[in-house]
Amino acid sequence: MSRPGSTEANLTPIPRLSYTVHPGQGPYLLLVHGFLSSSAQWILNLAALSKVCQPVTVDLWGHGQSPAPTDLDLYRPTSYADQFEFIRSTVGAKRWFVCGYSIGASLTLNYAHTHANRVIGHIFTNSTSAFTDSTKIEGWKDNIQRGADKIRAGGAAAIAKIPVHPKRAYTLPEPVYEALLADAALLSPTGVANTYLGTMPYTNILDVAGSNSRPALMCWGEKERRFAPLAQWAIEHMANLEVVKLQAGHGVNMEASAGFNDAVTEFIRAQQTS
Repeated sequence: MSRPGSTEANLTPIPRLSYTVHPGQGPYLLLVHGFLSSSAQWILNLAALSKVCQPVTVDLWGHGQSPAPTDLDLYRPTSYADQFEFIRSTVGAKRWFVCGYSIGASLTLNYAHTHANRVIGHIFTNSTSAFTDSTKIEGWKDNIQRGADKIRAGGAAAIAKIPVHPKRAYTLPEPVYEALLADAALLSPTGVANTYLGTMPYTNILDVAGSNSRPALMCWGEKERRFAPLAQWAIEHMANLEVVKLQAGHGVNMEASAGFNDAVTEFIRAQQTS
């Protein structure tokens, strides 16, 4: 079941994220992908997770099947939280699990903070954006603006030059690699540029990590060296956090799908029996 958009009673179109509810049993689990990725990144996880939950995959603005609004405010974590709430309400879940990858983890972590009463537990993978204080990095605003300007000027060709473009993810299992590569053709220059400007500056959770009130699981891909100090910060400062270390790089759920599936399955079962 997919929901690309909706219309309010006043007939004004409201942009909505595209999402799909997959077969499964148990509570719902929202799965949020990363920058330049798509819902296809979860294809090696759906069958295993469906035994303990009903997975709901969603595409970020300008990615996959989702539209690319021009309004920058829609790209803020608070606006994404509103979109997640719309999905939760539409599928009929009073509470659910959420799981985020990379910048998607920033969004789900922010959502789990602002809507803790709607979250049973949350899972996240390596996320530099969530645990980096960008305001202390010299020139970060200029870099973001330059990135957005290049995308607006160069379109799809400029997107293909971004270092994290799926075409360079050679280490991923072939089914995921091919699916992500196909979806990369759908990437919207407007959506990608607006993600630079409307999402990236607002993603870190350093100020709220200590007050995390819901059970959380970090699936840490230890092969990504740059994330190691950030993971350690999370371990030392984030409340209610469990950690599972996996032999993977940044693409944790894809590179170590079996370990990820086992860890998330155990986590979901534990929250239901606690």
